[in-house]
Parts: sequence; structure tokens; C-alpha cells
Amino acid sequence: MQSKLTNPQDFSWSFWYTLPIYPFGRRQTIRKEVVKDTVWTFDQIQGIFYVVVPVRMTVIKLSEGGLLVYAPVAPTPECIRLITELVEKYGDVKYIILPTISGLEHKVFVGPFARRFPSSQVFIAPGQWSFPVNLPLSWLGLPAKRTHVLPQNSKQAAFASEFDYAILGPIELGPGRFAEVAFFHKLSNTLLVTDSIVSIPSEPPAIVQLDSYPLLFHARDKAFDIVADTAENRRKGWQRIALFAFYFSPSVLEVPKWGQVFKDAFKTSNRSKKAYFGLYPFEWRPDWQRCFDALYANGRIFVAPILQALILNRAPVETLEWADKVAQWDFKSIIPCHLEAPVTTTPQQFRQAFAFLEKQPITTSTILPEADFEVLRVIDNNLEKFGIVPPAKEKV
Repeated sequence: MQSKLTNPQDFSWSFWYTLPIYPFGRRQTIRKEVVKDTVWTFDQIQGIFYVVVPVRMTVIKLSEGGLLVYAPVAPTPECIRLITELVEKYGDVKYIILPTISGLEHKVFVGPFARRFPSSQVFIAPGQWSFPVNLPLSWLGLPAKRTHVLPQNSKQAAFASEFDYAILGPIELGPGRFAEVAFFHKLSNTLLVTDSIVSIPSEPPAIVQLDSYPLLFHARDKAFDIVADTAENRRKGWQRIALFAFYFSPSVLEVPKWGQVFKDAFKTSNRSKKAYFGLYPFEWRPDWQRCFDALYANGRIFVAPILQALILNRAPVETLEWADKVAQWDFKSIIPCHLEAPVTTTPQQFRQAFAFLEKQPITTSTILPEADFEVLRVIDNNLEKFGIVPPAKEKV
């Protein structure tokens, strides 16, 4: 559901410069009721070079009255209006959760969001950091008197009667750290995660289809192609965007010589700034669909390749212990902060998604094709070679 307002200012995000990525200062929001009168998602988009994916906030009604907010998105006038409709019916926002220490796309919104709900208490994942200087939380916009670090023991949390949570990390990565807090809402049997688990829809999500330009931009085979706005082309663009988002440069993508890129740019009818002056440095192999199908795999959950290749392999033991703990909860669906949601799944399937960290996994159904990790492996080797990140540890 979107708000009924149509004024462009309703989508305005004035602090876009704190994380200057698309769609910059104009962010639309779609609210969806996931569990009747209990759980709602709020989707916006984010991306670079029109590789746009959903970024999501989840709101849960508390049994005692009021709302808990997991991973806030940009508090635009439209977004606040949609939340206010819930506040008027179920009570004020009581708790705001920042479940990550490294995800800027989640961090930057917490302070501004908290200021819109001055009676709320903010709880953050332990081990917060900033780069290049480690600044106090209040300097990062978090309200000093209302911000608390989540206790390691979830039973000590103010909302322990309704939620359990498990903290992964912090995992040391040299210049920074990674951590994530998975939340389990007992009443609705819903698991909330940030970046650790995702599922890709085969069709472009509703929030991405509000503006078809990024989809059609990536549906082209050549810079000068004129692509009709059809369901088929939107789907084609979305599936290619998913490959970009997860692999950076999948095995089915080739980058033509720049001389050819500039030559093709002069052939295109649209050389505007919006169209990146006609530049389109991509060339997809005819079998690119095969690569997407392997990633999609009928919508099953998996761990994003960047986490597999660059982050979680630095702490395989800790990650598997965390996954084991989460898999003990009786959840029926998962709501990640990105891509598809909710995803109907089981604790066993959640645990199996981390099989890439095991020497002898029980199942290989979640293992992604190694050929598509080539660019990520090169990045990993270079970061390790120059001592920027610690070496990966052996599988368990």
C-alpha cells in the first residue's frame, strides 16, 4: 500500500547526501501487511548504476501495545504517513532496532527516524564503528539519551517476552567489522534478518516497478537498443540486475573494449545525463538466463555471494554456531531486509543455506556455481594480499 498523497515532496529524503546512491533524494515507499494486524513491511529502493534492489523495514505490533521497528528506511513524509496510520490504530513506536554494524543503507536512517518518534527507545547491535574515524554514536545522529546496546543475553531485553534474538559477530575484517542480529517474533513465527539470508523473486518486485527506467536500462543488449516497456522486458532487466547485485560481474557478462563502448554511445538516441551519456559497458552472453536460474533456484533462500566470499568465511565457526542457534526457533517464514519477503521456509532450510562453510555439507543444493564467484575471489585475494583483510579460515 502507498499513501494517497501525490505531491513529489512526499517522497523527499533531504539527507540523501549521507549515502549518495540512487534514487538519491526521492524515495517512494510501499507498505505491505504480512500478518494481519501484526506484521508489516515497508519497501523502498536503493542502487548504483541502476542496479536497484528493495531495502526493507519491518514493523511489528506489540502485544502490550505499540510498535517495534526493525531496520528503519528513509523517513520520508510518505513513509511517516504510512507508519502514523499504524500508530493511530496500534500505539506509538516503542522500540527501534538497528540490527547491523556495517550496513550504511540501514544505519543512516536510524537517527532521523528516531527523531520522528521521540518517545521511542533505540537498540543497536553491539560493536558499532565508523570509518575513517570511530565517532561517538551521538555524532552519527543517534539520540544519546535513548540509545542502548542490545544485551548479549536476549532474555535481558525490554521486549524479551515477545522476541528472541541472536547476534552474529562482530567479525573482524581489518578496517571494519561485520555483525547482524536476527530477531524471532514468537507470536507470528517470523524471523527477521538483515543481510545474511536472501531469496530472489523471478519477477521484479512491486517497489522496483514504480519506475521502470532501471529495469529497461538493463534489459538492453546494446546501448542503442530501444526497449519497449513490456512485462517481458521488465523481467529481463530485473533478472540481470539481480546478477549484477550479487556477483558484480557474473560469468555470463563480458565488458566490451571501451573504444566500442564510446562508439555505441554515439549511436544511441538518448545521451542524457540520466542515460549516463549513452554509455553501456555490458555485453551479455546468449546463455545469461542459465546463470540467473541457478541463482534463483525456484526462490530458495541462500547467503549472498559477497558474504560467502568476503565476510563469513573469516568466521566459519562463529557463523555456524549462530545459524544453529537461529535454527532452533520455530519460524515459518523469513523477512530479510532485501529482495523477496516474506519467504516461507523452515529452520532446517535456513541452516542448510550456510553449508558453504562446511567441508562435508549434508546437502549441496544451496551451493552456488563457482564460476560466478571469479570476480569476488579476485577481490578477496587482492584484499588479503595487501593485508587489508585477515585471511579466510578453513571450512569446518
